[in-house]
Amino acid sequence: MGYTPPRMIIESFPVGPLQCNCVVLGDPASRQGVVIDPGDEASRIDEVLEHHRLDLKYVVHTHAHIDHILAANHLRNERGAVVCLHEADAFLWNGVQTQASFLGMRVEAAGPVDRFLKEGDVIPFGSFALKVIETPGHTPGSLCFLLEHAPMLFSGDTLFLHGIGRTDLWGGSHPGILKSITERILTLDDETVVHPGHGPDTTVREERKHNPFLRR
Repeated sequence: MGYTPPRMIIESFPVGPLQCNCVVLGDPASRQGVVIDPGDEASRIDEVLEHHRLDLKYVVHTHAHIDHILAANHLRNERGAVVCLHEADAFLWNGVQTQASFLGMRVEAAGPVDRFLKEGDVIPFGSFALKVIETPGHTPGSLCFLLEHAPMLFSGDTLFLHGIGRTDLWGGSHPGILKSITERILTLDDETVVHPGHGPDTTVREERKHNPFLRR
């Protein structure tokens, strides 16, 4: 009988006042982990990492809006994680304090980005890996992360259950987001689970059939 590897560790929980879905992924064999969109509540993220005894390797961001990035510097400084982002969103990352001012908040600077991601890059953690897919529209540097063998897509604020990301903020493009969804997400297998940046999961099939923004 062949060896069946243990299932991937995955925990998703909303953080911060805007309830961004922060996702912790881990390989149960190597205990290597990745955090997607650590938007806030660093202590809560730490608790999940400690619970699963994960060695955090990467922090990756679907985009650089304030509600997706506030705990990243903590995870870099306290856990040695490599912080990753698309370069086209660097202006949002560096302007996090300006973003905060529009919400009546005061925050610290986001710190440096350790690695800029691009189409086709791979983020490994143990025997698992995330593939980077560029999906500009919600922001110029919006990304999705595909866990190919699951299959599961972490779509950030590009695609939601029966919705799409807003495009009226800095650098947003409505034609751009529709192009990204049509050409980069709806071409995936129908059974691909889509885990968005806010709200409940969906599937590629569900959005192709029932998302009102995608009907032609």
